[in-house]
Amino acid sequence: MQMNLKKIAGAILLIAAFHSCVQLESKNNDLLKPSKVELKKVDGNYHFFVNGELYEVKGVGGSYDLAMLKKSGGNTFRTWGTHQAKELLDSAQRYDFMVAMGLSMRKELHNFNYDDTAAVSKQFEKIKKDIDSLKHHPNILCWVAGNELNLMSGGKAVNPKVYDALKQVVDYIHETDPNHPVTTAFAGVNKTHIDVAMERCPDLDFISLQVYGSLLTIEESAKEAEITKPYLITEFGPVGHWERPSTSWGREIEETSSEKAKGLQNRMQKAFISNKSGLCLGGYAFVWGYKQERTPTWYGMFIKTGESTEVVDELTKFWTGKYPENRAPQIEKFELNGKKAINNIFLEAGKEYTAKVFASDPNNDSLTYAWETLSEVKVRSHGGGREIRPDNVEVKIISSENGTFTFIAPPIPSEYRIFVYVYDGKNKVGTANIPYCTK
Repeated sequence: MQMNLKKIAGAILLIAAFHSCVQLESKNNDLLKPSKVELKKVDGNYHFFVNGELYEVKGVGGSYDLAMLKKSGGNTFRTWGTHQAKELLDSAQRYDFMVAMGLSMRKELHNFNYDDTAAVSKQFEKIKKDIDSLKHHPNILCWVAGNELNLMSGGKAVNPKVYDALKQVVDYIHETDPNHPVTTAFAGVNKTHIDVAMERCPDLDFISLQVYGSLLTIEESAKEAEITKPYLITEFGPVGHWERPSTSWGREIEETSSEKAKGLQNRMQKAFISNKSGLCLGGYAFVWGYKQERTPTWYGMFIKTGESTEVVDELTKFWTGKYPENRAPQIEKFELNGKKAINNIFLEAGKEYTAKVFASDPNNDSLTYAWETLSEVKVRSHGGGREIRPDNVEVKIISSENGTFTFIAPPIPSEYRIFVYVYDGKNKVGTANIPYCTK
């Protein structure tokens, strides 16, 4: 009798364990139930709706420090591919973010050949697997199939086969994923490029545009390009290096972090608030993190050591209605040998010169300064490709105090750039740089 009781008790425990597993599996399946995302026009304006509720995009490109993104008022980020996608989606779920998931399609600019049917087919099979493995995740907002596929090398015309390949991806998403819209991201607003894409791939749910200084006139540009679909700005940020004035020897002149912040504030207001056409769905600021492109400070909202710039403060104000309690140092101007970058600064190798930055802090924090000299980029990237950070150049320091830096110009005639970093001691920074030549 005792043996039977033990058997009965064991059976009960097995049944209970099985029931718990079934419940856990059911709970996990509920967690992986995809969100239903739709585009709807309400009172003349297009919006995302997630599970029936209006969703306002407050986005960035990149997934660096999601806790700070949450604190700053952001609610979504985008990717450019599916590397570590599952981990990123799970992180998004923890912070209640939605993700514009990139599906990587190679560019002809970077030597991919869309006339090579075998290569195109292999790429498509990889993309299908990515879609199938991720489409049930509840934190996907949309698919971004291909990034700046319209960038071509050597001024070539757009190859229509690029958009035949895109059509395969779009059609597959529409066949297998009824829950998420799909788009592709164009570099700039080029009517010819967009027309080719829409002719070959007319079923995109919306289009995505990537603009920087020209965000200011995005509505006029979209109208001139005869865009009638809703559009999302999947990259916007400081004035691009291709939009800025250059030195006489061809090096682009970067804005200070304060100039970037002020310009961005104006452009966001014009593009996203004064949205008269009702077509703009919002945007993703570039880049939430650190990136070397022309310089280590041009596009990143953070420097390599993790401090954030004034651009983050402006995004926070735009998203939440108020600035963060602690704000970044602000830079009024930066001069080398009493001149600004636009003055085409030539220094004599081995001679003494002085750089001076004029900075302040909105919270009256005590400021500290760091200086570095870099060689200019040797191989310039195209279309956002990988770029190697230039080498640090050791210079003899004569003095460094209160934003004034006196040094000996590098002894080898070449192209250089002097950088200043202004710290508030509370994880915020202001940045500026000046290109110069030694002779």
